[in-house]
This record gives sequence, structure tokens and C-alpha cells, in this order.
Amino acid sequence: MCGLLAYLSTDAERVDQARVDGVRHALHCLHHRGPDDTAVWSDGHTVLGFNRLSIIDVGGSPQPLAYAGDRYRILFNGEIYNYVELRAELRELGAEFATEGDTEAIVAGFHHWGPDVVHRLRGMFAFVIWDTETGTAFGARDPFGIKPLFTARLADGGLVLSSEKKALLELLGGSEAAGGVDPASLQHYLTLQYVPEPATLHRGIAKVESGTRFTLAGGEMTTERWFHPRFTPRPVPAGAAQQLYDRIAEVLEESVAKHMRADVTVGSFLSSGIDSTAIAALAHRYNPDLLTFTVGFARESTSEVDIAAESAAVLGVRHVPVEITADDFAAAIPEVVWYLDDPVADPALVPLYFVAREARKHVKVVLSGEGADELFGGYTIYREPLSLAWAKGLPAPGRRALTRIAGLLPEGVRGQDLLRRAATPLEQRYYGNARNLRDDELAALMPGRDRDLSHVQVTEALYAQARDAGYDDVTAMQYVDLFTWLRGDILVKADKMTMANSLELRVPFLDPEVFALASTLPLEMRTPRGRGHAKAGTTKYALRQAMRQIVPPRIMDRRKLGFPVPTADFLAGPLHDWARDIITSSQTEQWLDRTVVLGLLERLRAAAAAGAPPSKRTARQLWEVLVFMVWHGIFVEERIAVDVPETVYPVTL
Repeated sequence: MCGLLAYLSTDAERVDQARVDGVRHALHCLHHRGPDDTAVWSDGHTVLGFNRLSIIDVGGSPQPLAYAGDRYRILFNGEIYNYVELRAELRELGAEFATEGDTEAIVAGFHHWGPDVVHRLRGMFAFVIWDTETGTAFGARDPFGIKPLFTARLADGGLVLSSEKKALLELLGGSEAAGGVDPASLQHYLTLQYVPEPATLHRGIAKVESGTRFTLAGGEMTTERWFHPRFTPRPVPAGAAQQLYDRIAEVLEESVAKHMRADVTVGSFLSSGIDSTAIAALAHRYNPDLLTFTVGFARESTSEVDIAAESAAVLGVRHVPVEITADDFAAAIPEVVWYLDDPVADPALVPLYFVAREARKHVKVVLSGEGADELFGGYTIYREPLSLAWAKGLPAPGRRALTRIAGLLPEGVRGQDLLRRAATPLEQRYYGNARNLRDDELAALMPGRDRDLSHVQVTEALYAQARDAGYDDVTAMQYVDLFTWLRGDILVKADKMTMANSLELRVPFLDPEVFALASTLPLEMRTPRGRGHAKAGTTKYALRQAMRQIVPPRIMDRRKLGFPVPTADFLAGPLHDWARDIITSSQTEQWLDRTVVLGLLERLRAAAAAGAPPSKRTARQLWEVLVFMVWHGIFVEERIAVDVPETVYPVTL
């Protein structure tokens, strides 16, 4: 788990000492990703820089790592959990190793298997291999996009790749040199709560997409998708359900066992849900002294901290809770947004930052439960096709009638949104697990929006693929989420908030073997439906049944909180003035109507003053804008200075 920065060119004249110094300077932007070691290597064609967080083969495996004499140099961010098995297989092919780590397994695999090495890697990764003999580069990202990789072209034609966008901004010379704010990406952000891959909020910087590999030859970069997630549901024979549950438990335990491979201490995040609880319970089998961590806000209602502490006591693991206040929350925002690179409007990333900061005082690696919902059908929105089944076959006139009825109802009345969604085909209404702004609300907030641009452009190819594969509506939604919400929100905040604290996060659910099994589950084993089914509407049904042999019964059916953030209460109360200051000082009038934004804030304050609960939906919309305004103040206006702390931690092993 580290930070890489590569400058690649085929023109020897372009790599001079100034370019090497530039890479070295920009590499400091990634110091938090790897404070254990920093190295820069160059030849006539490339400059490779690396900040290392030592996890496996702590005393060896320095990067940029050489292989086959000095033919190859590799930069690798991530972990390969089957590296032991790969090294054994490669030795039989004649491979020789100078280290004990997983990095060398990748480059040796590339030497012997070529680009198809990616199909053999079980882990999370973003890597670049420079072949000094052919003057070409090869690289790839993991199947789900756990580890990031950004790319841009410099003015001299050289290609640069980095684990974080801020290093590329440094090399390019700032926001304007990077093409300025991309209005299409901003519009998508306001709809989706994140900027969808491969775009970023800067025109001149892109992401290498999840599950793709690339080759650089003759100065040209070509990419291809190497991982195509496919759902192949098949019925479970009568009487074979328990065998399936046992198999799920077995595969997940095997994944956790491999994810526990490290030469440093491994802990686990723990929330109120079954996903993180199951991971912690399985990890405890391999580490009896397992430390777990959770975060929450001190409130009168049930706290995530209280529930997680109860789970930890039942599991018999040691537990470290973190509680934060509204002031803590607000004070951290500029730093959090700086680490993000691009805005992500998920308030949960702030408590995640705090729990990662506390965890890093005790461990160097944590396990977490991301990915279970997308793979096993865990989001409550996946129940929507059941509730809207009555409208699925409606002809166009019937859908138009529903739209008219919804429009006649007072705004916000119960059932209005249901009618709107019933009138809208799945391909138009579902674009991932985020629904912040309707078209009319976006029009008011962003008057200069592109009326021909919508979220449909982000998802239409995915729905076409889902139709070609014959997926039902729920499976199509899961498929869309793999390319939208999972890699745009869930994995971004997981990577950025943990690496901000030099902490490695591992996600055992997002394992090729786990996905291979989850992808075969029939619909009734994900979200059962049908009036006669005792668990109709239950999410992650098969996973819940499988986890009953792992998670104690008193925890199993408890309502999940996640990492809940009282955003509405904060913005209506203690953070009202803070939010107003951000809005009035922001120089984003080119993009957003400040009056509309202030209206959202005052709507929350008015509700609180009247003794009514402030609208969570309004708070989400406002939070989305505030995050963008802070981002703009840091990266575009350069008005907000972020005091990034030095990455010095007491735990080294």
C-alpha cells in the first residue's frame, strides 16, 4: 500500500535533471500514502517515484523494484494475497527471486505470462512496469477499482501516472494548466455525488478505469478492459440451500485468511452491520488479539459506538471506540477534501477519516466490509423492483398519467416519489445508490447546466450490457453499482481516508473467489420476493444465512446503522454559521446560484426553529454543494490553505 508517480516518455531528451527533480518534488504530495521509504529512479526515458508503506517483506522489496537484471522496473500500489502461491508456481517456470514480497511476483509473472498476469492476481492493485529493453510500459488496475490510478499528459508530451491527482496537478502547474473545471463532470457530481470514471473534475486529468490494463508504446497509451464482471444466477436445488450457505461461509473465511497475510499488525473496522461484524469474527479466528475500531457521534439516540462495543464484547475482540463532535467534524473538512482529490459528497467519509486516524495509532492494516452489498444484494433500493412490479408493464399513456398525478400532489407528500419512479423506466431512474437532485432542482442550482447531459450517459452502456446478458432488474442494478456507486463513492472514500492516515485497508468481500460465488446466487437468495416467502424483502438473504454460523444470533438481525452522520442536525444547528461562511466566501458563482444554496441552508434552520426535524434530503443536497465549494477553494481559487500534518505514527509493525 503506497503512492506511485511515474513519468513515461520515449524521447531521451525529455528526461533531464529538472524532470527528475519535478517528480521528486511532486512525490511529496503522496507522502501520507507511504511514509516508510521514498525513492526515485530514472533512465533516459522515464522517471519512477515511490513512497512506501511497508506491509509485506518489510525489510526488503524496495521500489521501484528491478527484475531480470535491470530489464524491468515496477511501481506497485496494493497487495497481492496469493503471492505465496504465485511465487511457487513461477519458480517451477525457472523464475528467481531476490525478495520475499508480493511486488516481485507481479513483475516475474509479467515476464513469464505477459499481460495475462492480471488474471492470476488475487488482490488490490494499481501498477506500472517499465521495460527498459523495449521502451514500453504495461500496467493495470484491480477488478473493482480498490486502488486508484490517475493519468495526464504534460506539455512536453510525456505521460504521467499517479496514485493521487494532486501530484499530477503539481507536475502540470495547477488547476488552469490541468484544463480547469470540467462542467460536465461537475454536473455529474451534483447528480451522482461523485465524478464517474474515467473523468475527474479537471479536464486534463483522467482515471485509468477499474478492471483495465494499458500499454504505452511509441508515446501512445492503449487500454483494454481485462475484467468483465458477469452475474450467472442459477437455481438452488431443493434441499441444497444449506450447502450453499456453508460454501459462502467457507469462501469468505478463505478470503479473510488470505487478507490477514502481512508482516505487520492487522486490525478490523467494526460497525453495526453484519458485513464488518462477519469480517471481524473471521479475522479473530486467525488473530486472537484482534483489535477492532468504530466511530460515532455522541447523541441521545442509539449510537454506532454503543452497538459496535456490544458486538465486540460478544465476539470477544478488543475494541477501540472513537467519538467526534460537530466542531471536530467541521474542522476536518478542508483536510479531508484535500486528501480526496475530487469531491465525494458522502458525509460518512469524515467519521471514516477519524476512525482511521485512531486505528493507525495501534495497527498498520485494517479489514473492512465494503463490497458485500453490491455482491450479495444488500441495498434496500434493490427491493424497489418488487414494490414497483405493478407498474412494470404499464404502457406509455399510463406512465404519463402517473407523472401527472405526482405533479398534482404537494411537494414532499408521502408516495409522490414512488409515483414518479413508477412512471420512469429503470434505465432512467436508477443510476446508482444516490438520488440527490431531480432535474428541476439541478436546473435551479446550476443554471448553466448542459440540458442534453444527464446521468443516462453514464449508465446507458451498462444497461445495454445488462440487457444483452438477460439480467433481471435487481441484477442490472447490482451490475450498474459495480461501475458507479462502488468505485465512485465506496472505494474512493475507503482508500483516501485510510491512506490519509498511512493505514492500509483491505476488503475481503471484493475478492475474485467471493465474487465468483456471489455472482451465481439466484434472485431469491439475494432479495427474496413473493407473498409466500417468510423473508420477502430481506436483503443479502444468502449471506445472512451463511453468517449465522459465524455471527452470534443476538447480532445477526440487528438493524444496520453504518457510520451514520447527523448532517441535517449539524447544518441546522451548530454548523449553520460555518456553512454560511463557506457559501458566502466561495467564488463558485460561475457554476452555482448562491441564492439557491443559501435557501437550502435557511430551509434547514427554519425547520429546526419550528421544532420540526430538518430534512435529510435537503441536508444531502447542501452538503454536496459545500464539499464542492471547499474543493474549489483549495484546488482552484487556492484561497483555502490546508495544513496537512506530517505522517508520523508510533506503530511500525
